[in-house]
Amino acid sequence: MTQEWLDLVLQRDELADLDVAARRLAIRALVAERADPNEVGPLVTELSDVVDGYGRLAPLMRDPEITDILVNGPREVWIEREGGLERSDVCFTGERELGAFIERLLGGAGRRVDATEPVADARLDDGARMHVVLPPLAPAGPLVSIRRWPQGVLTLHDLVGRGMLEEPQAQRLISCVRDRVTVAVTGGTGAGKTTLLNALLAYVPEDERVVLIEETPELHPACPHAVSLVARPANIEGRGEIGQAALVRTALRMRPDRIVVGEVRGPEALAALAAMSTGHEGSMVTLHARSAEDALERMVTLALSAGSGLAEESLRRQVINAFGVVVHLERCSGGRRVVEIAG
Repeated sequence: MTQEWLDLVLQRDELADLDVAARRLAIRALVAERADPNEVGPLVTELSDVVDGYGRLAPLMRDPEITDILVNGPREVWIEREGGLERSDVCFTGERELGAFIERLLGGAGRRVDATEPVADARLDDGARMHVVLPPLAPAGPLVSIRRWPQGVLTLHDLVGRGMLEEPQAQRLISCVRDRVTVAVTGGTGAGKTTLLNALLAYVPEDERVVLIEETPELHPACPHAVSLVARPANIEGRGEIGQAALVRTALRMRPDRIVVGEVRGPEALAALAAMSTGHEGSMVTLHARSAEDALERMVTLALSAGSGLAEESLRRQVINAFGVVVHLERCSGGRRVVEIAG
């Protein structure tokens, strides 16, 4: 696709007033007047991707094996496939095009980023998570990270087949869920924590109510009775924030059998501990940690950040008593692996 084709579309102000489907038809009519019939289909797809989709990243977003897309300025795009990073041949024409791409995607998600607020997070329409850092924090050019989620929930059987864990490990975790053992799933970024947690939730009995608490809705459990609470960031004026700690307290009033915190990363750790210690056995959390042992220490540190005045030793005992099993995952050269099940 040449810049002339893109300019032709962008000059038509009336296209902005149409919905996505009507705009695509209008683009097709515009292209059909000027292009060879054999070129119409590919051109319409490329132009529609630029105007309403992922633009130059669209082919990467259509690849089901790609889990992360990392844009390091306009000329460098990396992807993660099966746990390994590789550089793609995709690039933007310059910072102007990349900036317009960022503005369009964030705007569609009700977010914005600029020199005064150079960092932004957003959940996109297809469920992908987007993180943006602008200059001057990123002096080499805008940085964009897009995390994608598998289409459909992978079962434990799928994960065994992919080598994430062995069959005996899977059977042990199934027993833990059915026996209402409280589980912490730990690991680094992209280690597969959410994927494993989704798979485990399928084994919650159908007569139990699960309340999910997340910053970004990423869990899609197969258990019959699950409801979701999603944290809300502050608005542009800095008001209206509702964090996960408040949502944990809200969940306790919703008659939950189990509470699941998608990622513990702050003072909600204390509220989650309280929930797990007051009749909500079988609850589950994920958190970043380097090992199962480190996960327990990190949970104590996060609980201390709530400023409750509780002694560190008291919180440590609560953490040890709360968790029956800690499952630790790591990203290896061959993919994601369960490397430890402690408890």
